[in-house]
Amino acid sequence: MGRFVARRLLQMIPVFIGSTFLIFCMMFALPGDPVRALYGEQALDQAQIHEIKHSLGLDKPFLLQYWDYLTGLFQGDFGTQIASQRPVSEVIAEALPVTLRLALFAFVFVSVVGITIGLIAGLRPDTLVDRALLILTLLLVSIPSFVMGYLAQYVFAFELGLTTPNVQDSENLGQLMLPAVVLAALSLAYVARLTRTSVAENLRADYVRTAVAKGLPRRRIVTVHLLRNSLIPVVTFLGTELGTLMAGAVVTEGIFNVRGIGNTVFEALTRREGSTVVGIVTLIVIIYLVASLIVDLLYAVLDPRIRYA
Repeated sequence: MGRFVARRLLQMIPVFIGSTFLIFCMMFALPGDPVRALYGEQALDQAQIHEIKHSLGLDKPFLLQYWDYLTGLFQGDFGTQIASQRPVSEVIAEALPVTLRLALFAFVFVSVVGITIGLIAGLRPDTLVDRALLILTLLLVSIPSFVMGYLAQYVFAFELGLTTPNVQDSENLGQLMLPAVVLAALSLAYVARLTRTSVAENLRADYVRTAVAKGLPRRRIVTVHLLRNSLIPVVTFLGTELGTLMAGAVVTEGIFNVRGIGNTVFEALTRREGSTVVGIVTLIVIIYLVASLIVDLLYAVLDPRIRYA
């Protein structure tokens, strides 16, 4: 197991460098001048623009800029935001807890509700419950997230008055419930269908028939034998889902006015704040890599037959 963990950690290094390099390339290739955009229509001397770019290192060649960013990153420096002249790490520290709270709320909702309804449908394949799940998940997959967001906002906030249309307090879980459910809707459909298919397939496996023939209680057969083996593909999907929820929060945070990572990325893109965008994406990449490693380690817990050489 130790060799496996060490090998996976070494594999993360080129993945991390490659992903950050690609996002750095895309931000560098965007048209426009971030310093000029900062001052809008205000007249600015070219010497002042050059001085600002020199202080931020924007006048250096591309590869040298990336090298400076990479070396600073390993020292905990994510760069400097052009508009506010604040360290990007401070900007992330303000926005990250909000998005993390929203994503964790959505992740728990996806895991509990998705696995539960998927298990119920998988235990009763080709029944009315199974067909109802199919219709529900197809509906959730078909509706775009921004349509789902505005529809939920109109129905539950304006028509029923059950919640506020916009999040005014990001620490209030009651206000975060509606945007979290909207954020989790698409993932919920995938988790439910994946759980249903895996359970229905394993229900016909030999080890389940053997457990039934031995006279084991149905609850033990389902929870210990059937569900444990059926969760392996679901855990694979959920392992990267936290990063997906954080990255997909741009639309949801915009609809419900949540001041988190998604909103910060959107504002940074409009101002061509490359350092802010790259810093946030770097953080999400790290979350993806760590989650992927945890998922691989969980395989051995869920299925003792899996061994890592």
